[in-house]
Amino acid sequence: MAFEIAGRRALITGASSGIGAALATALAEAGATVGLAARRTPRLQGVLDACLVHSPDSRMWSVDLARPQAADDLAEAARSELGGVDLLVNCAGIPKRRHVTRLDPATVEQVMQVNFLAPVRLTLALLPEMVERGEGRIVNVSSVAATLSSPGEAAYDASKAALSVFSEAMAIDLWDSGVKVMVVYPGVVDTELFQIPDNDPLPAAIEPISVDEVVTAVLEGLHDDAVQVYVPGWFAELASGKAGNVEGFLSGAAEFVRTQGRSPS
Repeated sequence: MAFEIAGRRALITGASSGIGAALATALAEAGATVGLAARRTPRLQGVLDACLVHSPDSRMWSVDLARPQAADDLAEAARSELGGVDLLVNCAGIPKRRHVTRLDPATVEQVMQVNFLAPVRLTLALLPEMVERGEGRIVNVSSVAATLSSPGEAAYDASKAALSVFSEAMAIDLWDSGVKVMVVYPGVVDTELFQIPDNDPLPAAIEPISVDEVVTAVLEGLHDDAVQVYVPGWFAELASGKAGNVEGFLSGAAEFVRTQGRSPS
């Protein structure tokens, strides 16, 4: 059954820029009351202003999901000020792109906190009311890095893989509850994510996809009650091919890294 957006209450994390901001605006335009959450208050306010044009009861909260308690506080704020959440979009994420020889445990823990533990904690806080109503949608924005093990992104890959597998197991547990889970696997998107400080540059050969492509795919996935969405769609075939020949895929990826002239340290 298609998920009707109009009249729903949607909570979107990572809503100050990129996919989160564009999706929040699109949901507001479609008639949802949106709750926006992110760290950067001035930018978040700009997104809220755009949403208020279409959805006057929308709200925003400045939160840092690197702080474990923040997810619980956000869930309570959404429950109190929105009256509940019908659609949860876990979009907040950090990359910390760097070669594995330059990773340290603290960085890995930070990435896991923001990209995996925070969305899980927020989901678990809001899930009981969805189950009680017998309806709800959870959209977890993962990455093709979760299935294609992108080189130079070990911490990011692992966090997104954890989110994806958690989501799939959750989808099974909730299969007959009326609460549906969708995992979104975008490729590299034309946002500032990998250009922020403290990240190695992406290979020049990688062409990013547009934010609009991802938003369109998410909205279509909600309409179709999809359990997963790859953007672009051909990444699904690439992931399937990798599963059938992991050694061949990894050796090919290593060759790609060599041809890009990237040093291992």
